[in-house]
Amino acid sequence: MDGLIEGADGLHRCKWYGGLEDYRIYHDEEWGWPVTDDQRLFEKICLEGFQSGLSWLTILRKREGFRAAFAGFDFNKVALFGDEDIARCLADAGIVRHRGKIVSTINNARRAIELKAEFGSLAAYFWRFEPKPEARPLRCDRATLSQITQSAESVALSKDLKKRGWSFVGPTTVYAFMQAMGLVNDHLEGCCRRAPLEEYRASFARPVVIPG
Repeated sequence: MDGLIEGADGLHRCKWYGGLEDYRIYHDEEWGWPVTDDQRLFEKICLEGFQSGLSWLTILRKREGFRAAFAGFDFNKVALFGDEDIARCLADAGIVRHRGKIVSTINNARRAIELKAEFGSLAAYFWRFEPKPEARPLRCDRATLSQITQSAESVALSKDLKKRGWSFVGPTTVYAFMQAMGLVNDHLEGCCRRAPLEEYRASFARPVVIPG
């Protein structure tokens, strides 16, 4: 049971949730479950960029503030942001006030529009980088996963995004995005969410490319 902690409900979960209720909800209901909604995918990759140098819990607790500041992460709206919006965000204590990351979010929204035009959806683009089963570790225990901060697929995705003009999308940031959005299942063996998630993934319909 290394890497797991027992909750008040008697269930074992990945230790990183720390027994915190808001983190438990995120762990149980969001982290690792496959996502195909473009707006959620765009939100998460932007928030992963904001997390750089900070804890995800800090970002999670400011998520509603980020959503208010960035039009719910509707990338068609964020792409239209200008200097006044940048100034507004820099004055907003409800988010991480980092000019480079704010500007990056606006840039990435414009790049997201281009991706959607090319592939039909962001989901179809991102899911092309889902690792094949044989590329995943044989065991999903703490000792194994503690050594993994990026993968061949996250390196490839990061490189392709950067080539397309995205920013704050390094391979470690992208791997965290892949974990959260369900492109990989990194709940530890023995975690109460791992088996249900594996069962769901077995019947999950991956999005397909529909060229614009």
